[in-house]
Amino acid sequence: MQNRRLGKNMVDNSCPLNSPDLSQIEVVSLAPEGGVGDYRQAVALAREEAGKRFEEYMLVSWYDRDRDFESPPNTTESSGDCKNGYIHYGLSHDARLKVDIEEGRFVFFFAPVEWEPV
Repeated sequence: MQNRRLGKNMVDNSCPLNSPDLSQIEVVSLAPEGGVGDYRQAVALAREEAGKRFEEYMLVSWYDRDRDFESPPNTTESSGDCKNGYIHYGLSHDARLKVDIEEGRFVFFFAPVEWEPV
């Protein structure tokens, strides 16, 4: 995690700015009124969004900030507070949709499933 001084007594605790390129995917940000109770509610909302965009889809990777857990596990190679391996994993496995719930509290990457005729 990167700590930068922003001004009097303010510190930015964000990940480094060399974030992955998300220009090739659709990003949906959700902030439900009343909030989201837990991961189960968040993933249900994210699946609804994926269902609106894809006939069939697969949840490729995700992050739960409440539990500080990413899936697939251990995809972030560096130690520290900046979990971003799930992002790289999702992008390298054809994710076309990112659903961000409550400003990074829960983040999900989905890929469309397209069947080839046999």
